[in-house]
Amino acid sequence: MTLSLEWIDEREDGAGAQEEAWMERLETLLKIAGEAEGVESGIVTLTLTDDEGIQTLNRQYRGLDKPTDVLSFSMVESAGDEPEVRFEDEYEAAGESGEWEDADRAGDPFSDLLGDIVISVPRAEAQAAEYGHSFERELGFLFVHGFLHLLGYDHDSEADEKRMFAKQEEVLAKAGLTR
Repeated sequence: MTLSLEWIDEREDGAGAQEEAWMERLETLLKIAGEAEGVESGIVTLTLTDDEGIQTLNRQYRGLDKPTDVLSFSMVESAGDEPEVRFEDEYEAAGESGEWEDADRAGDPFSDLLGDIVISVPRAEAQAAEYGHSFERELGFLFVHGFLHLLGYDHDSEADEKRMFAKQEEVLAKAGLTR
């Protein structure tokens, strides 16, 4: 399995040709960031939403009743203080043969998931204008930021913030998304 990106557009206007180009850029960023972090396989799900959608999630999962730019929900066990997800039902997913192809993951159909990233597109547009760079750069920044959170990076301290932001800038520079 390789590192892959799946995406959902929850905005009322939905996805168009412009968003398809974004996804190509984000897939490139995912590969660069994955390579930099030694992550060779897994699935990242990206949801594009609006301020109202992300505010609902921010309120529900972080207790903050305000919109934000990006949220990350890690499925990686070592990623830190993410809430544990428990599934009570047994899953009967199997390959074409009816047999599990990987017996170690037979009981966990979610084992390939690294996690979910949610980005508010209007917030990304506003921040790009505020910071004086392109929307593509801001979207890429938020995506890489979210990806690093999936892997357990955080910015709770000044040292952690410097480390995380340096990693983000390195990935963005490799993709040609500089300020």
